[in-house]
Amino acid sequence: MLALPALRLKSERAKSARAGHPWLFSGAFEALPDLEPGSLCRVEDENGKFVAIGYASPKRSLAVRILAWHEIDSVQTLLEERIDAAIALRKSLIPPDTNAYRLVASEGDLLSGLIVDRYGDVLVVQVQTAGMDRLRDRVVEILQDRLRPRTIFERSDMPVRREEELPMRKGVLVGEPLPAEVEIQELGLRYGVQPDTGQKTGFFLDQRDNRARVRARGAGRRVLNCFAYTGGFGIAAMAGGAQTVTSVESSEPALALLSANCKRNGFDAGDVVQGDAFDFLRNRQRSGDTYDLVILDPPAFAKKRHQLEAAMRGYKEINRQALDLLAPGGELFTFSCSQYVDAVEFRRMLFAAAAEAGMQVQILDRLGAPADHPVALAHAEGEYLKGLHLRRP
Repeated sequence: MLALPALRLKSERAKSARAGHPWLFSGAFEALPDLEPGSLCRVEDENGKFVAIGYASPKRSLAVRILAWHEIDSVQTLLEERIDAAIALRKSLIPPDTNAYRLVASEGDLLSGLIVDRYGDVLVVQVQTAGMDRLRDRVVEILQDRLRPRTIFERSDMPVRREEELPMRKGVLVGEPLPAEVEIQELGLRYGVQPDTGQKTGFFLDQRDNRARVRARGAGRRVLNCFAYTGGFGIAAMAGGAQTVTSVESSEPALALLSANCKRNGFDAGDVVQGDAFDFLRNRQRSGDTYDLVILDPPAFAKKRHQLEAAMRGYKEINRQALDLLAPGGELFTFSCSQYVDAVEFRRMLFAAAAEAGMQVQILDRLGAPADHPVALAHAEGEYLKGLHLRRP
């Protein structure tokens, strides 16, 4: 059993942790000692009984992230067991014509603060917290030993690191230099990924199942893909036999990669528009154009809780405009990737958008991330991606 500093919870504050929630906030503790950020600690209830092992960030509101709900003798063994379990799960989940997926999903794989994405023989690691930063080198050694990738690249440049008082960090950790572009395969389609400069770790792996849904619904349809990024949804629609695809994206580098990805798969890029999706939707609404299938996959409008109200106004505006552009029988795939927008709020917003549009709308499916992005049942905050597949009758 590891000898660790003990942090004692106030009366009745151990319940959520014992139920499996991986976060403990500062107000739950009797006192927080002056530990170095990221230090391992033992969490005890008000009677001194064991609750969990975690790592502490005593200056932050989110004071402890839990790593284990049982006593441990070795951090190394815990990391090895968790990473081995994550690898085994993906082997059982990922189809053979796909070589890009999330290998470690932070709290979903009981490794709070760690993201590992696989792009063929390249692994991209994101270390989000001070506690996981202390364990980074061990994690990298285990990944190298188990998977022997060509390159392990760190992409720890997300804003949360500033809140943890950690430096932005990006670069090769193990192996060969990272090429400017890594080609991946997803359900038989090929995409170029730029882990060094792309959004997230280079590709929206969490939309794989939803791209497959768009592919299945694309035949013969006029498709509008807003916030197109490097073309994932549009190329899926093309592979499904779409009649036309219009892609709207503000980033010039993303559009260059979108065109290259279309060529990779033998498709013409179609109607590609560089510009703001809000402006595009408004202009097309005025012109009376309609589409048979519209995809809205915007960036997170609410990155902080205080931004939620403004974010919901933005979501409602683009969804109302998208509904106005649907031809009768048309379908809308619409998403929010903000942790602070829950599924109930998202549906309520869509109800309001449809009411403003004066339109009856059917829900065909409820959408989320694929199984390589597992969510701990007790950690609803991990279910950040939510969406609906809607139809105008």
